[in-house]
Amino acid sequence: MSTNQSFVARREAAVSRGISAGMPFYIDRAENSEMWDIEGKRFIDFAGGIAVLNTGHRHPKVMEAVKAQLERFTHTCAMVTPYDSFVELAEKLNALVPGPTPKKTAFFTTGAEAVENAVKVARAATGRPGVVAFSGGFHGRTLLTMGLTGKVVPYKVGFGPFPAEIFHVPFPNAYRGISEAESLKALDTLFKSDVDPARVAAIIIEPVQGEGGFNIASPSFLQALRAVCDKHGIVMIVDEIQTGFARTGKMFAVEHAGIEPDLVTMAKSLAGGFPLSALTGKAALMDAPIPGGLGGTYAGSPLATTAALAVIDVIEEEKLIERAETLGERIAGRFRTMAQRNSLSVIGDVRNLGAMVAMELVTDRETKEPAADLTKALVAKAAEKGLILLSCGTYANVIRVLVPLTASDALVDEGLDIIERSLEELVSA
Repeated sequence: MSTNQSFVARREAAVSRGISAGMPFYIDRAENSEMWDIEGKRFIDFAGGIAVLNTGHRHPKVMEAVKAQLERFTHTCAMVTPYDSFVELAEKLNALVPGPTPKKTAFFTTGAEAVENAVKVARAATGRPGVVAFSGGFHGRTLLTMGLTGKVVPYKVGFGPFPAEIFHVPFPNAYRGISEAESLKALDTLFKSDVDPARVAAIIIEPVQGEGGFNIASPSFLQALRAVCDKHGIVMIVDEIQTGFARTGKMFAVEHAGIEPDLVTMAKSLAGGFPLSALTGKAALMDAPIPGGLGGTYAGSPLATTAALAVIDVIEEEKLIERAETLGERIAGRFRTMAQRNSLSVIGDVRNLGAMVAMELVTDRETKEPAADLTKALVAKAAEKGLILLSCGTYANVIRVLVPLTASDALVDEGLDIIERSLEELVSA
């Protein structure tokens, strides 16, 4: 029988060191919000494949749709011989992305591809080169998206130089003392000191930073950013790769701000575990590239587009948008209750938008010194007890919860109990 330890050794010999492995065990099967490793141990999944499984592992409706598609065909390349689900999904996304302006969609395979192509569309439409992004943001691991990403370790170390005409401003973060006004002032200063706004094609922002620590852009900040873009003719790209598809209590997080973005990137939970990304935006912008300027061999795979159509149905039928609100309240409420205890004063901040929930760990609440080692230890301790957790944050001190929205309250409470017990043991030690 294969063991986890045997695969750890084999992986070390066979797989590039640059691809990290968060857990020292190997998964054999999964169902909804649970997984079992090759040795038979059960795990509760609070990671969701990094925000990919809002509808859970192997949702029956998604699996049924993909199985039916497997019997038809698995690949033709949509740029050569197109198929129905490609068009149907584009129509669905055009209707779902907020705002009254007519929309069009392009499909790709990864989130980074969606971001790269958003920049391509913005540059083709405006004739400008510059792109503004935010500190703490994460947009991918390709050369361009690494340049946009606002976190050095581990994403940028040893990979420069990065593409030119990329600029960063601070993301508002009240807990870390960066106000919305200061962030907007930094943007204005950038336009005065580094780049003429008339040379900026796009500003890209995550409504809730994923890798950056689940920092939330308020409705007022996104509205102000929309106004800046309108003033200078800049394309507003909203990166919904981690926040999209019901996670925040809306289909897309930008809906909380009541604005219409120019372009929206999406991936992760779009296809319920099958590789698919999309770029949806105002039709006039999306038609700026010449035919053949966008695409990819596997872009809009028939298996993935079929899965995505089923995912959208599941979100509606099972009311997962509403579920995200109640689930988020349950998890964040538990974290806030934990934070009130003197023994758990290491919990410096709890924040959430819907079921996108984080708690930030610190060594001292007064100084807010990040507790990166404690955060790493908590992830490991929880895994020992059967819970898969993720950390994030510019200082690597944030625990993020991305449990499938289909998880039962009982299962979520079981996972929260493990977090509480694990943190108590680590603090007391």
